[in-house]
Amino acid sequence: MNKNTDKEKLTNSVDSRKDRLKLALKANMAKRKSQARARKAVVKK
Repeated sequence: MNKNTDKEKLTNSVDSRKDRLKLALKANMAKRKSQARARKAVVKK
């Protein structure tokens, strides 16, 4: 029983890490996209 809970904790921590990385990547891509739009707008003017 103890081994099962250890494995569950390990998979949960791996899943939560993947989720955090996925969210961070999405946020970074959105930030970079908005920065690119801002640069493009400045160049046009």
